[in-house]
Amino acid sequence: MVSQLHEVLVELFHRRPELAAELLAAADGVTVPPFDQARLEACELTDLAPTEYRADTVVLLSARAGPALAVVVEVQLSRDQGKRWSWPVYLPTLRARLRCPAVLLVLCASDRVAEWCGAPIEVGHPGYALRPLVIGPHGIPLVNDPSQASQNPELAVLSAMAHGGDPGGEKVLSALLAGLQTVDDDLAKLYADQVMAALPTAAQACWEDMMAIGTYEYQSDFARRYYGQGRAEGEANALFAVLEARGIAVPDDARARITACTDIEQLETWVRRAVSVNSVEELFGA
Repeated sequence: MVSQLHEVLVELFHRRPELAAELLAAADGVTVPPFDQARLEACELTDLAPTEYRADTVVLLSARAGPALAVVVEVQLSRDQGKRWSWPVYLPTLRARLRCPAVLLVLCASDRVAEWCGAPIEVGHPGYALRPLVIGPHGIPLVNDPSQASQNPELAVLSAMAHGGDPGGEKVLSALLAGLQTVDDDLAKLYADQVMAALPTAAQACWEDMMAIGTYEYQSDFARRYYGQGRAEGEANALFAVLEARGIAVPDDARARITACTDIEQLETWVRRAVSVNSVEELFGA
């Protein structure tokens, strides 16, 4: 079963295909060719064979002269022996389809898995072995500048997950707040939650404080909306619970009004009234 972490990491490349080139530039022994455009390609890497091979993401770097480099991106969270059989199939198939060089970039959530993924895969032909280009947590570029994070929020997310718990990680997390303001709220919340899950306990507390208090170097409108929305939902649920316990019916239009309210003070007022009113009309009364 594919985990949410896997899906979020894949989504980073879908949101910003250039991220594949930026991570390749951080890998040892890799020269990224000049390119004008990075775009997603079909992830199916099967020609006529009955078995379907599908990569997590395929990014094509193109220049004016045509395709410059195809990048197969795989997100690997654990060891999977099956990959050592399927990965060698990806590159020749993609190379033949796009008529350009192809490389395999594997993004790993732990250094232990990264070490396993980086082992050469012998395919049997003399002198022919696939050596995946692997990026583990320590290979993720450090993003601690809010302006850089704003320009590339996806790289900032990876940086926060990898380096947010390191010494000086506060600057990395603070920069991420700037990056989260450049994506829509639902996606920003997903990214923020995934970063929270990836951080060690002490860094989680720091990240939560940054989001809730906003007293750090970078003030985040998103953080205020994120926590404000959570408080509003909590107050609305408390209000519904009180009304239900007292047997007071809540029509659909009233429920919609309460759910849509983001004014914490107003919701708290309604909760206090709910203890004594006899109808929703009285609840909304002056």
